[in-house]
Amino acid sequence: MDSFGVGLASVLLLGVSAQWLAWRFKAPSILLLLLVGFAVGPLWEGIFAEPLLNVDSFFQREDSLLGAVGLAVAVILLEGGLSLRLSKLEGAARATRNMILLGAPITFGLATVTAHYILGWDWPLSALIGAILIVTGPTVIIPLLNHVRPAGNVASVVRWEGIVTDPMGAIGAVLVFKFIDAGGAEGYTFVDTLRGLGISLGGGCVAGAVAAFGFVALMKRRLVPDFLQTSVALALGVMAFTLANELEKESGLVAVTFMGVILANQKGVVIEHIVEFKENLRVLLISSLFIVLAARLPWAEVQRVEWRAFAFVAALILVVRPIVVLLATLGSGLTWPEKAFVAWMAPRGIVAAAVASVFSLELAHAGVPNADQLVSVTFVVIVVTVAVYGLTAAPVAKVLGLSRGNPQGVLLVGAHAWARQIAEALKAAGVEVLLADTNRRDIMAAKMAELPVHYGSILAEDFEDEVELDRIGELLCLTPNDEVNSLACIQFGGWFGRDRVFQLPPVTEDSVGEGPRPLHLRGQDLFTDELDYWDIQARIRSGAVIKRTRLTEAFTFEDLQAEYDREFGDAEIVPLFQVHAGPSLEVAAANHPIVPKVGSVLIALIGPRPRPLKPKAPAEPSELAEPADLAQPTEPSQSPEPSEQDASAS
Repeated sequence: MDSFGVGLASVLLLGVSAQWLAWRFKAPSILLLLLVGFAVGPLWEGIFAEPLLNVDSFFQREDSLLGAVGLAVAVILLEGGLSLRLSKLEGAARATRNMILLGAPITFGLATVTAHYILGWDWPLSALIGAILIVTGPTVIIPLLNHVRPAGNVASVVRWEGIVTDPMGAIGAVLVFKFIDAGGAEGYTFVDTLRGLGISLGGGCVAGAVAAFGFVALMKRRLVPDFLQTSVALALGVMAFTLANELEKESGLVAVTFMGVILANQKGVVIEHIVEFKENLRVLLISSLFIVLAARLPWAEVQRVEWRAFAFVAALILVVRPIVVLLATLGSGLTWPEKAFVAWMAPRGIVAAAVASVFSLELAHAGVPNADQLVSVTFVVIVVTVAVYGLTAAPVAKVLGLSRGNPQGVLLVGAHAWARQIAEALKAAGVEVLLADTNRRDIMAAKMAELPVHYGSILAEDFEDEVELDRIGELLCLTPNDEVNSLACIQFGGWFGRDRVFQLPPVTEDSVGEGPRPLHLRGQDLFTDELDYWDIQARIRSGAVIKRTRLTEAFTFEDLQAEYDREFGDAEIVPLFQVHAGPSLEVAAANHPIVPKVGSVLIALIGPRPRPLKPKAPAEPSELAEPADLAQPTEPSQSPEPSEQDASAS
């Protein structure tokens, strides 16, 4: 694959395929990306003498490849900065600050000493790899956190550390390299080091701030049309990165990170659509970068890896990282399980690989001893840490009580009577539930039923800060207001995934002739495409019940149907949920009806076939303007509130 077009297409295809396989088999995506990269690169070369994917041939110039890698890393760090909200640090600010300001230098010192005594390198080269390994890498951390979804403060601590220490590690490596290249302390003094550090941090922060505030000013004055906003943000970020790098090498990473943090925490303009674009771009860039850098490693470098490299990684994982976390989190307020999880979360990623690749080449040309081992040892660190942390992070978090793996809880928007009945049935089946509503009467009724509730609008800006969502996997929007339901599904589609946000079918289409709304502006139709809020309301008023039944060989779905046929005459059973062992929740949707299975718990709406009771005109969406009654419709005065005794359990 020597053609640039064929090579680039192959990288994209391999990267996306690895990401899909990781999603399909619930494996860490970074690990699969590395394995695919090694398979088409050094492993293929070891078997067939030539790599299947020859990265150097289709990039032709190494500086072009490293420049492209640098720009890609800049975009990833910009997206990472956009996720760093100061409001998320409540309760973890001190721990985060200490892990960055104290943890980074402690890691540098301990990694340097470890490299010197285990790898047998001289002190300057040991200091260089020590600086490189300060980074923990958002390219690895963010996908792992999305995979594990740990509870409490640890996600914020690890995310901030991973994103902020990336530029710190790169800058530290540049300063150490200058020291080595200058020939020692006589050529590059401590004062020079401090000056370089100040220029890198100061210049990067200034460039990032100018780009961020410039973008905000353009947005406030409406000088950028909607379709250009993400492009302008990306262009300003790349410009800040490039200009800062011209001032001092690697300070561009500081610029894009600082730009992202400023944009994430300003209140003047909306940036959610920009964040969504950057997230999609990040997935593509991470996929490509790991394939390219892993495939580029020569088979000869892999063969030269010694046991010392693996001993070095073991020391980093089992000794260096725990000591760093223990010292940096003293008096931080983190619990011991939280400290243990942070200590078990330090994978290295793209920045470490890219920086090592750059400096290894230049040090080898300068004749520095063992310089050719820098890349191979760094890749061993990346592969082993990604494999160890990627495969064990989820079970470790579960053992520590910080995660339950794949979250199966349900967030119900609306706490009216039959929503509470659904919540009670799910809770009795072992599924965690949370009801959100702004109607005080319904919230009080839910509390009296001992159901977890949140009093407030799901559309509020601080909802995600106030509510723990780490154990919630599904969103069910049960209000009679289709606009509120749709907005909630749009807002949380990125958090839960679009295949896990549901809303009742709209109740206004037939009466006003609007026709179906675009699919991207709503969630999946919940239950069936005809069972809307008013249909359920009418069925319950006609005597229907929300029934929880365990299906067994002795009592099948057919037996359940026969039992209620005797009670109602001609009963209709509408499966709503099916809870499998685990518990594992299956939600009925219009495009995914439930097939009742023996051994599961079926939650269904059971009753006679009533004539639907619908208002003559759609409910006015006043909740959008005044969210104080988000889930409580204006009902006809002759329609009584359904009774609380409809939910039953077998």
